Amino acid sequence: MHNSKNSYFNTLLLNEDNEDTLDNVMPLLSFDEEDSADDEALNGLDHLPILPLKNAVLFPGVVLPVTVTRSRAIKLIKQVYKESRYLGVIAQQNPQLEDEPNAKDLYQVGTIGYILKMLVLPDGNITVILQGKNRFEVAKFYDEGKFIEADIEALSEQFPAKSNKQNKALMRSLKESALKILKLNPEIPQEAQIAIENIENLNFLTHFLASNVNAETSEKQDILETDDGTERATKLLGLMMRDIQLLEIKQDIQNKVNSDIDQQQRDYFLRQQIRVLQEELGDGVSADEELASLREKARKKKWPREVALHFEKELDKVQRMSPMSAEYPVAINYVELLVELPWNQYTEDNFDLDRAKKILDKDHYGLEKVKERIIEYLAVLKLKNDLRGPILCLYGPPGVGKTSLGRSIATALGRKYTRLSLGGLHDEAEIRGHRKTYIGAMPGKLIQNIKRAQSSNPVFILDEIDKVSSDMRGDPASALLEVLDPEQNNSFMDNYLDLPYDLSKVLFIATANSLDTIHPALRDRMEIIEVTGYTLEEKIEIAKKHLIPKQRKEHGLHPKDVKIDNKAIRKVIEGYTRESGVRNLERQMGALLRKAAKSIVMGEKYEKTIREKDVPVLLGAEIFDKEIYETETVAGIVTGLAWTPVGGEILVIESNLSRGKGRLITSGYLGEVMKESATTALSFLKSIAEELSIDYRVFEHFDLHIHVPAGAVPKDGPSAGITILVSLASVFTQRKIKERLAMTGEITLRGRVLPVGGIKEKILAARRAGITEIILCSKNKRDIEEINADYLKELTIHYVDYAHEVLEIALLPEKVQKTINLSIIEPNAALSKTE
Repeated sequence: MHNSKNSYFNTLLLNEDNEDTLDNVMPLLSFDEEDSADDEALNGLDHLPILPLKNAVLFPGVVLPVTVTRSRAIKLIKQVYKESRYLGVIAQQNPQLEDEPNAKDLYQVGTIGYILKMLVLPDGNITVILQGKNRFEVAKFYDEGKFIEADIEALSEQFPAKSNKQNKALMRSLKESALKILKLNPEIPQEAQIAIENIENLNFLTHFLASNVNAETSEKQDILETDDGTERATKLLGLMMRDIQLLEIKQDIQNKVNSDIDQQQRDYFLRQQIRVLQEELGDGVSADEELASLREKARKKKWPREVALHFEKELDKVQRMSPMSAEYPVAINYVELLVELPWNQYTEDNFDLDRAKKILDKDHYGLEKVKERIIEYLAVLKLKNDLRGPILCLYGPPGVGKTSLGRSIATALGRKYTRLSLGGLHDEAEIRGHRKTYIGAMPGKLIQNIKRAQSSNPVFILDEIDKVSSDMRGDPASALLEVLDPEQNNSFMDNYLDLPYDLSKVLFIATANSLDTIHPALRDRMEIIEVTGYTLEEKIEIAKKHLIPKQRKEHGLHPKDVKIDNKAIRKVIEGYTRESGVRNLERQMGALLRKAAKSIVMGEKYEKTIREKDVPVLLGAEIFDKEIYETETVAGIVTGLAWTPVGGEILVIESNLSRGKGRLITSGYLGEVMKESATTALSFLKSIAEELSIDYRVFEHFDLHIHVPAGAVPKDGPSAGITILVSLASVFTQRKIKERLAMTGEITLRGRVLPVGGIKEKILAARRAGITEIILCSKNKRDIEEINADYLKELTIHYVDYAHEVLEIALLPEKVQKTINLSIIEPNAALSKTE
């Protein structure tokens, strides 16, 4: 039981929202002590039930609100309220006592109280409005019934006459002190000033101010027990003067502090207040509870002894800090990271190879080489019973399923999956983390992802590893050297963590579109697995089994709502997408399904089966022309094969001669490598001009122009050497080139043919264009052997080592119908070699 607010003049604020209660309380502010003496109901009261007060003292003539929560006291109030409404009110000697007090826990002097009002609260507690009457002293306590009772003896009041000078001086001093307190404490309403000024009775003024003075319960009880009114008022004045001094000091401190507080300090102070309020309301967690929770989590961790000792040391350091210090959040974040990292936590690998193969086949159509390598990895892992994994790098064009393949591997293994995109990463701290001494420090992305995965052996995808950049802030590619080295990453050091962490059990899978931009040392640490593009047939199957069902689901459609037949899919692949992967194909499938979704919602008629003839109507005109070989009757036009980031393409190279001074002109947005190939091919051709029956004087009197169509598209790479050579040989000899023939390979100044890359993509491009014969370097035979035999149907491949072999295969004996007149070098003298 306690009064609702132990601050100055709370009786003036009592239940401001309850008008009925105010009607009973406010008139008592003019209560006169003489009225109490004339109260006939008090005569003969010598035995009363006792209501203990926990942290308040009831004075005669004062109204006090009391909230009753103890069961004995609730029974007492209910019984007394039905009867006389009179009871004895005595304060506890120990305000901290929460249990039901006994008689020995109470003071001997109290006040007779009269219940003005009883309010039953929703939670079952009771609030009563007590009016103090006379003081009494306990003669004997009775503590054997339902509640405490006592025999009492009334105490007389000894106050001087109103005309007494000392009485007047005391009243003036008490009022002045009270008004000064009002001024120093702005929380108290100004109406209290009017009420105090209107009190003319020293007895009531003393009791009223004593009831509200900011003092301990024992000090208020001392005032109540003092019989002499003058002495009682003097003691009260001393307490009020002490409180005035404290308020003045508090105000001075606040004024000084307010002048120094900036916005940051103000925000911090407000946050601390919110934190305290949250703890009081039970919404927040105290610092001690937070640290205890971390220590409990640490007991359950199976981490290395070195880490456990380091954690205890850091936690002890945090306990010595004040939660209000700026370093506390930094320190608590660090120990939380230590606890949350999955030290020695591993998921159990699933070595069911048949199940793994089914998962890989279900998620990815084709990619037989990659899937076979994964199955091999699982087999080795099962045999050696070791969690340490290799570093794989899936290399290929966009949209072929490199990243999603990593998720399938995680599913097949039963491991957790996490992914880190390295595209555009240029800060070394993103990999190694920041040092704890820096403001805003945090661990590197590797440690953060391991924490999120809650496993020390997840499948970790390092996406776009070829797009890592470097600048003044460091070289992230070099930072990855330690991560991706199986011999070093068992003790990876993160700058923020500052403890070795074992990454050797992680299955790292990197993805890249190009190997040229990967750091050489980094590339050396990885096993490169090429993920090539898909054939037309494979794309049709992928669209049927994966893309269309996925897009149908995303558009809220059912299989019965719309279907796309194989010829329509083929039309979309050939006319609207030009890629090795299937990303753009998926978008086009979504576009077709959106047309059906719109028709369904708007109630329009539509064809439930989309056929080949419907595709241009739904998607518009074809975006790409189909790459088809075209027979040329002009010399110098040769078909080559090229690799691009989005797959293979055929590349037409044109050469032409015109009167001039032997200049070499190249056009078509060629890169430096292709320009060097053109120069090399021309030099080699000059060296064998006699073998091809070319008059050497032609090179001095005719300009040579080499052009590659689609001039707005940059072209470069070391695979067009033999193609340019054949084009030059054809234009200088005016001989025809074999039909439906394409070639790829580089040439040296001595005429050797060098191998090139991207063979599978180039083979696919040749098939799409209707090519039937291909010339390759003999060393590229190993690449052909790894290609599915289905891709090589209807293709004849010629393997060569020297440029002479290329010319023998590519150039036909007969010449084109319209030849360039090369006999104008010397008038009337035909060049017999070139007629």
